[in-house]
Amino acid sequence: MRSSDALLRAFVELHPEDAARAFETLDFDETVRLFKRLSARQAVSLLERITPEASARICQRLDTQRVGELLTGMQPRVASAIVRQLDDEARGAVLAGLDASAAAALQELGGYPADVAGAMMEPRVASLSIDLTAQQAIAKLRKTPREVLHYLYVTERDGKLIGVLNMRDLLLASPRDAIDTLVRREVVTIADTMNHDEVVQMMRERGFLALPVVDFDGRLIGVIKQSEVLGAGQLEAFEDLQKLVGAGADERALSPVTLVVRRRLPWLLVNLGTAFLAAAVVGLFEGIIAKIAALAVLLPVVAGQGGNTGSQSLAVVMRGIALREVIPGVKKRVIVKEVLGGLFNGIAIAVVTAAAVFAWRLAAGDAVGQSTGMAVIIGVAMVANMVAAAGSGAVIPLLLKTLGQDPAQSAAIFLTTVTDIIGFAAFLGLATLLSAMIL
Repeated sequence: MRSSDALLRAFVELHPEDAARAFETLDFDETVRLFKRLSARQAVSLLERITPEASARICQRLDTQRVGELLTGMQPRVASAIVRQLDDEARGAVLAGLDASAAAALQELGGYPADVAGAMMEPRVASLSIDLTAQQAIAKLRKTPREVLHYLYVTERDGKLIGVLNMRDLLLASPRDAIDTLVRREVVTIADTMNHDEVVQMMRERGFLALPVVDFDGRLIGVIKQSEVLGAGQLEAFEDLQKLVGAGADERALSPVTLVVRRRLPWLLVNLGTAFLAAAVVGLFEGIIAKIAALAVLLPVVAGQGGNTGSQSLAVVMRGIALREVIPGVKKRVIVKEVLGGLFNGIAIAVVTAAAVFAWRLAAGDAVGQSTGMAVIIGVAMVANMVAAAGSGAVIPLLLKTLGQDPAQSAAIFLTTVTDIIGFAAFLGLATLLSAMIL
């Protein structure tokens, strides 16, 4: 047992990322059992690397004192995310067992919605008072933990942010010089209520290693580091990609099968329902399909091309939403652009498809008139479906965003339904109307 404990601790110590992934794949009871055999430092390292939901489930199986010890040892931002996932009873017990200042800090962070700057910030930030001399400022910096030194922020006595101080200017100043004369007062700040997407965009544009977070009164309350924001942005992009295809945002490559089923099955059932809708449309034209078998052969061509067109439009618009390129004033332009793109691409594809179908039917023994009729029908249907698909790919995510829903979660499913129904209805409807040309 001792050798297995030593092996487990060495694994977590030397390969924390791999250990975190491995723990997420284990049966939950086994995860808790192994977790209890880790030291506090190793347990903190592990909790900081697995999802807050999984960390909270583990913490709820530990005694309150142990949880408090672990939360105290980790970054407040991460600890707050874990506490937020605990049920009300467990959260109250954990906070009651913490030091008053630590509990207050976690409660303050936990009071922010998960998608704003206040919930993302690191509240431990070093600052210098504006009334210090250079000598006093240097003495204070020497006593400050390195992990909270990002930039030399200067504040009023009440905590209001004034500006930043260049380290070189501070070191070259006379010991008795007031830092007031050295402060650079033009400083870029982030409001604690700023949306996560805006924070990511600002970090990308500014290129700073960190940006200060201020409250409504301009007081310095934390800092957001670029590495963590961009990492979170990348993770969110991957989560959106997973949600786009109906997988859970919190799934990992080695997630348990039970999690896979819980996250994917509901959307597979929704997809099944929309597939039946498309099948019902085809069923309305069962008679014409029975007379002309070639229509059934060409159905996937029309539906597939519409699906591809819609997916292209959806991807571009989703990117625009994520990067805040699509603002209220340009939504109409985006939709018109996509519709026109679908129209011109549809005409080009329709010409190629019509020519191919004409040659195929002629080679199959149809008369020239019948071959021409089939080519015209599929060409017109192709244009109609591609225009509708391109427009839907733009409208659906914008509409979901307007309604306050996550477009990444369900836009693809709705898009598939629209393109299939319109494609089948256009193609088979035209074939029914122009049946005299192809019979």
